[in-house]
Amino acid sequence: MKKRNKNIIAGLAIAVVFASGGCTKRSDLVPEAPSKFTPDVTLTSPAAFRNALATLNISVRFEFFGDSAPLLSESLFTDAAVDGTTDKTTPAQDLNLRITPTSNLDSDDYNKIGRYWYAWWQGIHDANVIISRIDKAQWPTPAERDLTLATAYFHRAYRYYRLVHEFGDVPLVLKEETTVNTGYFTTQRMVILKQMKADLEFAVTKLADANEKGNVSKGAAYHLLAKVDLALGLFDDAIAATSAVINGPYKLMTNRFGIVASDASKNVIWDLHRPENKAIATNTEALYVVLDRETLDGATPFGSQVMRNCVPMWHNGTILTPGTKKPGISDKITEEFPLTLWYGRGIGRMRGTPYATKYIWTDNTDLRHAPGNWMDMTDLVYNNPAIKTTDAAWYGKKLQQYTAATVNQVFLNGPRDTIRAWFSWPHYKVFIGSGPIALDKYWSPPRGTNTDWYVFRLAETLLLRAEAYVWKGQTALAMADINQVRARAKAQLLTNPSAVNIGTILDERQRELYWEEPRKTELTRMAYIFAQTGIAAYNGKTYNVNNFSTNNFFYDRVMDKNDFYKNPNVITNSGNHYTISPYHVLWPIPQSEIDLNINGHINQNKGYAGSESNIAPLDKVVQ
Repeated sequence: MKKRNKNIIAGLAIAVVFASGGCTKRSDLVPEAPSKFTPDVTLTSPAAFRNALATLNISVRFEFFGDSAPLLSESLFTDAAVDGTTDKTTPAQDLNLRITPTSNLDSDDYNKIGRYWYAWWQGIHDANVIISRIDKAQWPTPAERDLTLATAYFHRAYRYYRLVHEFGDVPLVLKEETTVNTGYFTTQRMVILKQMKADLEFAVTKLADANEKGNVSKGAAYHLLAKVDLALGLFDDAIAATSAVINGPYKLMTNRFGIVASDASKNVIWDLHRPENKAIATNTEALYVVLDRETLDGATPFGSQVMRNCVPMWHNGTILTPGTKKPGISDKITEEFPLTLWYGRGIGRMRGTPYATKYIWTDNTDLRHAPGNWMDMTDLVYNNPAIKTTDAAWYGKKLQQYTAATVNQVFLNGPRDTIRAWFSWPHYKVFIGSGPIALDKYWSPPRGTNTDWYVFRLAETLLLRAEAYVWKGQTALAMADINQVRARAKAQLLTNPSAVNIGTILDERQRELYWEEPRKTELTRMAYIFAQTGIAAYNGKTYNVNNFSTNNFFYDRVMDKNDFYKNPNVITNSGNHYTISPYHVLWPIPQSEIDLNINGHINQNKGYAGSESNIAPLDKVVQ
């Protein structure tokens, strides 16, 4: 096993043993004597390179899985969610207080900003090892060599795309580094994106679509290329890249398929998100999937835990019966109505906003919000056997909706528990059924077991092309692409092109891509586009890059849609208020990274302490 490098300096400077399967120990800064399992020894055959690429695929999945999965941090900096943990003061709720360069940026009880930083740099290093050593092996054909190189380019571009929309300008490293480097300099985000565009344009000529699920496809590379093109303001290029996917072998799944296709009580939306269906050959919508199954070596310990993260904390006696005000719900898996087995034992970390859970659901035909797929709290039942003697009339009945008059009676700890214990959620997305892990370990299915997960799929590609059309003012074409996604969900189709704007795109992305899209990344990307182009937003405002940290679309969107951040009276049981500022459009670079870089200069993002010492970032590729 490998110790995780905790900074860019170590992550990029030390030869990684990712292809060997051996074990090493490393300090954060100074490499120990080389192990015999070094790339010089192991990364010399096509098989070793394939193993290295497999490790890069595995390392993509980290953000979706685990307790307080990193994707939660991506989500709570948006219009769609906040951290719902109400029994601690540490979570990222009061962002003005909690998100600083020196605060804890890598903890289940705080946030996972630092985890992103470390993981992306580790992946860049691993990709650079492959790229730098591509000609150290004897390749059976040039095509196999180029396929390997193209896949490594994809992985490096994927990580840099995320870095520049989470952290802005960062160092650009394009080759393997085998000694400690303490002389990194920040490079302009646009320079990095242009390099990634060039790499991806090579990749799409070498990758294939008819490959094993879990590997990078040509469609995935075109999809990522479209995102880079959008970020660069190259809207015609983005349309060409997305069209290459849409007109290729990929199709939206519109008919029943897979493991429960014969269950008439379900529908294609349910099928699309079954763990067993995401990577099967008949799923023509999946562009890139990460694999995580109990039967695979290296499966995530204790599974995805997506139900723990995303389902309300309805248990622990929080919700009372309307009658005698006794605890009305039990989380035991042996109950007559085993809610834990049916829906998962959540703790409400991912607290959807009213915008995400109510306001955007404007019709009653959308399968993504239909009964059975979508869960409201009033779909749960009072199942605690103890109330058979105290509140027998309520046993087995659906929960009663609280009102302003009854909220203090419905919840054990008063109305503030509505933050954590009372909200709706997309059951079809987060329900991950039981696996081989024993139920008495209380992990599966109460928290959600191992599962494959979508990284890119065709529905998002259509929404990316629709977005490019919006930027060009071609809203009728945008509406047609959005309607393809809506038609599959049986949602009412849009009919007024003049009403289609970036807000329309964001609304549809939220309906379709819950716990798939890194929403903060995408919001920041859009904010940059508004600032770069001067295109007026639907709110009537225009933006520019000169004051990006103090006036941007990201912040205006969040404050317009997120009731938690815009209402200063919302307070958690632990006393936290929800706050956010315009400079949160970018995350802080961990101060330890800046401090260790003694022979160079890594800039801090404006709004955070230390940014006053910034210097002009590099405006070209320097290697």
